[in-house]
Amino acid sequence: MNIFVSNINYATKDYQLQELFEEFGEVSSAKIITDRDTGRSNGFGFVDMGDAVGKQAGDALTQKEFTGR
Repeated sequence: MNIFVSNINYATKDYQLQELFEEFGEVSSAKIITDRDTGRSNGFGFVDMGDAVGKQAGDALTQKEFTGR
């Protein structure tokens, strides 16, 4: 399951996003999307994990604050 994660603090790193979702199960990948010209975060990313744990993580983390946002 590929999960779209929005409204991410611009200072958040890939590993922090991965650690957040690992509380629910194994994460295949976690990537914050950056602007190709500036390298600055665009404030969103994607997490790839199994369907069952992905659904559980998505439900639990929807509308939750993470790194100040």
